[in-house]
Amino acid sequence: MTLRIAFSGTGHISRVHARAAQSIDGVELVAVVNHKPKSMADYAAQFGIARQYVTVEELLRAGDVDILVVSTPNYLHAPQAIAALEAGLHVMVEKPMALDAAEADQMLQASEESGAQLMVAHCWRFDEEVNWIKAQIVAGRLGVVLRTKGYGVHVNWGPDGWFVEARYAGGGALADMGIHAIDVARYFLGDPQPLSVYAKISTDYTDYDVDDSGTIWINWEGGASSIVESGWWWPHADGPEACTQLYGSKAFAQLFPTRLEIPDRAAETLRTVDPGYPPVREEHCPQIMYDRQMRHFIDCIREGKTPNPGGAEGLVNMRIIDAALESSRSGQVIHL
Repeated sequence: MTLRIAFSGTGHISRVHARAAQSIDGVELVAVVNHKPKSMADYAAQFGIARQYVTVEELLRAGDVDILVVSTPNYLHAPQAIAALEAGLHVMVEKPMALDAAEADQMLQASEESGAQLMVAHCWRFDEEVNWIKAQIVAGRLGVVLRTKGYGVHVNWGPDGWFVEARYAGGGALADMGIHAIDVARYFLGDPQPLSVYAKISTDYTDYDVDDSGTIWINWEGGASSIVESGWWWPHADGPEACTQLYGSKAFAQLFPTRLEIPDRAAETLRTVDPGYPPVREEHCPQIMYDRQMRHFIDCIREGKTPNPGGAEGLVNMRIIDAALESSRSGQVIHL
């Protein structure tokens, strides 16, 4: 069956999602929503889209759409997604899925009540190297993963515009970059629930009214723990976006550069398993990762399956971010 897809927002990531949708048979790009006429017209011309609307409400009144991809500033994620879900449209929303966990929960409820699918675009779950590491974990080569350390940091760079205004973004580097590292750690660990969070979140390198630095400690059900660093404009980071180190009872693994290290304590040797990926990728966030993400979403719609990451996964990540901010304000461990 042909699925008709619309896009809210016309920035870089929305265009990435539109290219992904173009690669799938039986998906028709039919509409775009944006309050800036020129940007919307440029977007429509680039992707051969005929219908243009200033608001999601106008789009929904016009009808003849099956899917909405929401790639707007964070403060619009929940209201636009909920309106579409309540109208029966399937929704993929950019991360972070909302301003806070309360909004995220409302989005999940709207999906459950309408029966429309809700996917959160935690894109790294569709990366080839991420899933090579995941396969090593599933195969038991690491033993029990005891701890992880991950990074969501822009080195000597940071965004501008709505990203750095709390009224539009809600949060800063933690919501923008740290959430990648949080979701990758949780994916590797099998999507456990968080038990407690301790964090220091601050604004150290800029005069923004949102955070540009963060260190978070998460304790998970099952006993594992994760450290996550988030930042903009840092002079250094130990790895690129989503880089994760995993310490297992049998072995060590790292994502970016990706490898597995298996010690033989009796022989006092160390064997490195190199899957053959380049140590530095030419394009760190390749289009094919987003193509796989969109294909998963479309397949779930056609097969009546719940996407992963769906609203439930996105909600957990928002609960962790809320807890990190509360921990930093109070100086206390937040128990979830």
